Amino acid sequence: MKRVLINGINGKMGQALKRLIEAQPELGLTFAGGRESGETVDFPFDVIIDFSTPQGAQEAFALAKHHRKAFLTGTTNLPETFLFQMQQEEKIPVFYAPNVSLSVYFFTQLVKQAAKMYAGYKINLHEIHHVHKKDAPSGTAKNIAAAIGFPTQEVSYERIGETVGTHSATFSTPLDEITLTHKALNRDLFADSALHIAKWLCTCEKGFYTMKDFANFKLKEGKK
Repeated sequence: MKRVLINGINGKMGQALKRLIEAQPELGLTFAGGRESGETVDFPFDVIIDFSTPQGAQEAFALAKHHRKAFLTGTTNLPETFLFQMQQEEKIPVFYAPNVSLSVYFFTQLVKQAAKMYAGYKINLHEIHHVHKKDAPSGTAKNIAAAIGFPTQEVSYERIGETVGTHSATFSTPLDEITLTHKALNRDLFADSALHIAKWLCTCEKGFYTMKDFANFKLKEGKK
């Protein structure tokens, strides 16, 4: 069993992660403990899963490096210097994605392919999240925009109620319109995916990993 330290334990994602770990022992993960920014850790762990704040993520990364353990973060709006630091890491396995859902990753690939197929069409990217989300547009929306070379400042967004996350890409002409949409129905989508990534990350060599690496692993696994 791999012991998971949840950074940002008091947040909605932190609580979802803890609940799913305890409900799915077959994953081979166990809850080691949690922390919030500024807190110390006095228990053993094998991997840190972080969904907190930019400051909390950097603290957790330093903690993982100190103990030579795997580190996974899905925290968005991280400083460029910190992103570069993670990308250059050579002592521990590190994973970063602004959205840890495998289905969202494949959705982004679909949008990327559609942008090539519907060359000449006007593109519009739109996202909806809950009213508590601080960054706008979201990290996921920015990632989709970057994948197709769409200006981030032109991404439209809404903050409605407790919406988990909806992303749409519309391709249009005066004659027709095509819309691709991914709608997360439950935050467990991201928590469950993060747990599977954490389990995989514990088997990885030292270095930096992204959703592309995990997606390739899952595709190869599916062919066996």
